[in-house]
Amino acid sequence: MKPMPLASQSELSYSAFGQADLSQHKAVRYCRELMRRPSITPEDAGCQQWLGAKLAAMGFAVNHYQDQGVSNLLASFDERPAQLALAGHTDVVPPGDLSRWQTPPFAATLVDDMLIGRGAVDMKSGLAVMLAAVEDHISCHGLPKVNWQFIVTSDEEGEADYGTRALVERLKAQARLPRYCVVAEPTADRQAGDVIKIGRRGAISARLQLKGKQGHVAYPKNAVNALHMAARVMQALEALSWDEGSDDFPGTSLQVTHVDSGEFTDNIVPGSCEICFNIRYSYRYSEAEIMARIKTCLDELALGEGANSLRWERGCQPYHTQENDGQSLIAQVEAAIFEVTASFPRLSTSGGTSDGRFLSSTQTQVIELGLPNRTIHQVNERVELAQIVRLYRIYRALLTRFHD
Repeated sequence: MKPMPLASQSELSYSAFGQADLSQHKAVRYCRELMRRPSITPEDAGCQQWLGAKLAAMGFAVNHYQDQGVSNLLASFDERPAQLALAGHTDVVPPGDLSRWQTPPFAATLVDDMLIGRGAVDMKSGLAVMLAAVEDHISCHGLPKVNWQFIVTSDEEGEADYGTRALVERLKAQARLPRYCVVAEPTADRQAGDVIKIGRRGAISARLQLKGKQGHVAYPKNAVNALHMAARVMQALEALSWDEGSDDFPGTSLQVTHVDSGEFTDNIVPGSCEICFNIRYSYRYSEAEIMARIKTCLDELALGEGANSLRWERGCQPYHTQENDGQSLIAQVEAAIFEVTASFPRLSTSGGTSDGRFLSSTQTQVIELGLPNRTIHQVNERVELAQIVRLYRIYRALLTRFHD
């Protein structure tokens, strides 16, 4: 992986005052093209067909898949395992109350130096910037000597059962897992390149049904208060000790997220209660170990038939990128960022889950590198045009390191 000179940004136009008109930058135009398509999970709304046409024109062999209503795209130059994979998702979360938006959420509106709309940050812009960077790299340097790949799904914001996971299973079956993978998730704090994700905590949610005995509050001896049982459970769960984490990986935590004892009446002892809780855990634990620990905790409370149902939901595995074969994707990304910004990024594993968990393996190093994430999933989601161009330049610098 040998650095090559970064091409000049000849695609920029200039205003009458001699300043670069960032709104005409190819990366910005591609962002708006994708954002105008209302692709709410798991709908794709034609995003991947547009992406596929662009990639095919560059020389990629493009394959489109429909997996249980999810649109997936896999594009590669050839059948070799990819040296570099670029991954992202075309789906977005719903816009919510339209009256609270400054501009229509799928209009991709430019206001001063900002691009406003759903997907401006998470993560249509990141994917569009990747596309523009690859297109301009090939235009300047020709096709790379190694294989590159695009991995794109329309089901990252949803259950994610038939998205990137399905594409990875296809690649695994063909012995074509990529060696390095960059995911365009929004990772930055203030400016593109100031933070990269090198892993994510795992996550799993649970629903515990507690069964007591309903009765009159004036005759508590004839009832079993399910809320009192819930209090004991929550106290025990809160008392569990977990790992405290490290400099680059947060520790494990458990949070109760909902308690429901049914319709309230002030003279009735509730006879049932549901507790919902979520656990975010480090790579030091497996999902099976988390489940076993919670079961042991509940068993020690001796609730008997009172704890009649524990249901686990939305399991997400953790991942943590490490070197393999003496090569480091992190080092290459750091060097590309420094080339453009003259500063090194902070390494982080904070935040929620991402599709990086499906892509990471003993064969594949994964990092996430994208735009500032301050407005993700918010009303009036927005990004500065300068940050789009900054990310474009970082991707261009990174691509030169994977040309040979």
